[in-house]
Amino acid sequence: MNTADGITIALSKGRIYRKTLPLLAEAGIEPLDDPDTSRKLILRTNQDNVRLLVIRATDVPTFVEHGAADLGVAGKDVLLEHEGAALYEPLDLEIARCSLMVAGRVGEPEPRGRMRIATKFVHTARRFFAQKSQQVEIIKLYGAMELAPLVGLADRIVDLVESGDTLRANGMAPLEHITDISSRLVVNRAAMKMKHAPVSKLIEQLTAAVAARR
Repeated sequence: MNTADGITIALSKGRIYRKTLPLLAEAGIEPLDDPDTSRKLILRTNQDNVRLLVIRATDVPTFVEHGAADLGVAGKDVLLEHEGAALYEPLDLEIARCSLMVAGRVGEPEPRGRMRIATKFVHTARRFFAQKSQQVEIIKLYGAMELAPLVGLADRIVDLVESGDTLRANGMAPLEHITDISSRLVVNRAAMKMKHAPVSKLIEQLTAAVAARR
């Protein structure tokens, strides 16, 4: 495929990828390789001018912003952390929905003084508490957030909450809602101009696919 003429779409590995596939199929795009069995990072599709990049969720905005991909699908949580300016966000795909929440141990009062917040969403958490004029210490973790308050590492966590089962299993509960999260379509600004016709067509097809699900 000539990448100058074709379209490259960056997709997050895992759940978002699986939920995006039916929407792409509605737009007539289907991978020829199975990402669950293939070790390829660039997947061909049934359309000669379209290819898929299957990468880490946190890398999708970077690939799109710098033009390594024309479009991408990423969670709003990732986009909030990325803080990039060179992206269009034309469509909420309304998949992989959850909420970004502040959570803590059940029945535990808010500590006096500066709270310690464990999270991987450092920029988003800092903005949230700054808007409340509340000084906090951010402790960056990459997983097992619920463990932090249980062992005294942090007073609260900021994390994604879907069902809340993991919080309840660890004696915790959501305390404050930060924002609703879902997967979004993002577009490189240069690609929107240079490849306007195919990019616009894909956006229209995906918009129709999302609307048909409502």
